[in-house]
Amino acid sequence: MPTAEPEKRDLSDRLFWSRRVSLTTRILAVNIIALGLLAASLFYIDSYRKQLIAERFRQAQYEAEIAADALTYATPAHRRVMLISIGTEQGFRLRLYDSRGRLAEDSFDLAPPSFAFIDPDREPWNKKAARAIDRGMDFVLGTPPIPDYVDFGDAPAKAWDEITDARRAHRTVIYLRTARDRTPVISAATLIGKRGEVLLTTRNAPDITQSVRDARQNLAIIVGVALIISVQLSLFLARTIVQPLRTLVRAAVRVRLGRDREVVVPRLPDRRDEIGMLARAISDMTTALRLRIDAVESFAADVAHEIKNPLASLRSALETLDKVEDPDLRRQLSAIAAHDVQRIDRLVTEIADASRIDAELSRTTFEPVDLEALTRGLVDGRQVRGANRSCVVSVEQYGHLPCLVAGDPARLERVLENLLDNAVSFSAEGGAIEVALTRFDEVIELTVSDHGPGIPPESRERVFERFHSLRPDDEAFGSHSGLGLAIARTIVEAHDGTLTATDRSDGQSGARMVATLPALDDA
Repeated sequence: MPTAEPEKRDLSDRLFWSRRVSLTTRILAVNIIALGLLAASLFYIDSYRKQLIAERFRQAQYEAEIAADALTYATPAHRRVMLISIGTEQGFRLRLYDSRGRLAEDSFDLAPPSFAFIDPDREPWNKKAARAIDRGMDFVLGTPPIPDYVDFGDAPAKAWDEITDARRAHRTVIYLRTARDRTPVISAATLIGKRGEVLLTTRNAPDITQSVRDARQNLAIIVGVALIISVQLSLFLARTIVQPLRTLVRAAVRVRLGRDREVVVPRLPDRRDEIGMLARAISDMTTALRLRIDAVESFAADVAHEIKNPLASLRSALETLDKVEDPDLRRQLSAIAAHDVQRIDRLVTEIADASRIDAELSRTTFEPVDLEALTRGLVDGRQVRGANRSCVVSVEQYGHLPCLVAGDPARLERVLENLLDNAVSFSAEGGAIEVALTRFDEVIELTVSDHGPGIPPESRERVFERFHSLRPDDEAFGSHSGLGLAIARTIVEAHDGTLTATDRSDGQSGARMVATLPALDDA
């Protein structure tokens, strides 16, 4: 059969990484990790940049091919006008190379340049910081390095790799390079007509870099604000959980140490959540524990007091016995010693029984018990062994419903035994004792009535206290331990019932013990 140890060990293994971490740290970690996943979306800005560049590649291809078609059949003068117009309107530079690879026309020579590269050495610090962040992101993402842009000026066509590739592949070729300020430079080379001429367009696209930086900045601001809010909410949540838990821990430690008898465990009545439920449960548990400790201490004191008296009497009798020569007196002392030994034996037996009742009943599996059959059998047995003395004990059941209860037959028999012992001890010789069983809707009432002196109203609860000493005047001292009714009530309450003392219902003199137990459905 599997035990709880493997489950406990598995749970400990599963909590290995967090069991040494405080609850506040765990709450912060959970929320920050979630935001960390959101912050990881900063890396997807690189995909955004690639999409922008891909779009500009297509645009550069279309623009270069359209310009090449327009220049194919234009005269040299018309070509110059077209190069100036296209370069100025579209914001890029056009270079025209003849079939020998020599630079024939340059839009920047024909008109003022439509764009200029930024000198990063003259930019403010924030731009330099932005470039540093760009380099850092490229390093983290492992972005392949992009070649630096070099303007070859009037150099022949072979200085440009894109022109060489375009002539070899007979199609438009686009290259990406980086300016000194880390903005992309897109160059497109395409053939013009059938004569071997090549058009080279060059565009600086700082807007791509700025768009990526703006997107990254906006996302960083959102993540930063969310992080601040999350940390504050996490700390608030931690305070609302951890602080009351620490308060409960401190109170529990003080209760455990027992240094402060009046330690008050906070009940947190304003909290309706699980923390409040825990606080109230611990407070109730502490109160119950104190009551149990008080009961144990009181019981221990009572036990010491009850055993001390017969021990003192026994010791006195034994010490005197050696000094007495009179045979009659020696017999009296021996009788006293024997009586004290019996009294101590009875006390120890009753005390041991009273001490283990709660534990035994908590482990007992209840079974259906016919209370009427149990009562009649017990009364007959007592009559046979003379436990009722000369008292006449009668048993009556009122109603026709069976008196079934769920319980431990031996313990329920002990209840009835103690109640009858009590009734017999207070009854005169030949007195009548009535035992009645009555079933109501959901309970069964068992009463034991005698014709003795009765119980004063102020003592009707005290008779159920342990070692209560209200006994008949003619009873031999030490004949009862004072635990019988206390044991009976403990057993009845363990069966979810009640045991009380009242006057007789017919108005006559005597006591009436009433035990009520939940009825068991006979179906």
